[in-house]
Amino acid sequence: MPRFMLLIIGLSLLIAPLALAAPATDVMQAPVCRHCGMDRDKYSHSRMLVTYEDGSQAATCSLHCTAVELAGTIDKTPVLLQVADYDSRELLDVDKAVWVLGGSKNGVMTSQAKWAFAKKEAAERFIQAQGGSIGSFDEAIKAAYSDMYQDTKAIRERRKMKMLQQQKGTMQ
Repeated sequence: MPRFMLLIIGLSLLIAPLALAAPATDVMQAPVCRHCGMDRDKYSHSRMLVTYEDGSQAATCSLHCTAVELAGTIDKTPVLLQVADYDSRELLDVDKAVWVLGGSKNGVMTSQAKWAFAKKEAAERFIQAQGGSIGSFDEAIKAAYSDMYQDTKAIRERRKMKMLQQQKGTMQ
């Protein structure tokens, strides 16, 4: 009997990391951002999911792309906006999240980072290490819209440079 229990515990320890490493259901259903094509598993700490009144969903990599989504679907009513907790990567309601705006850590698709945390203590620890300030979802989405022009311009420039580098690589 003790050997059997050790075997079960050993198998559990081997399988647990695989289960934890598996992408979330929303990532498996929508592995790339619908607006920029970024890998939502790679950016699972900033991903978002919009659920509309008609039951359709939009999966994005970031608040930036969610702002693009919401601006482009003005005739659809969102009934649920979810964001990943920066630490656990689990989705939570945007209004229940504690948002950190700014800081030294680069944001996703933006120069002014906007991170969501499930707990205020985690947000405060992040601010101690990286800077920034606590805000609400309304402040975060307003900042995303305010930053949109500069962020989009920077994204275009990065993509242009990447394309030029790829073209140089194929010419050699």
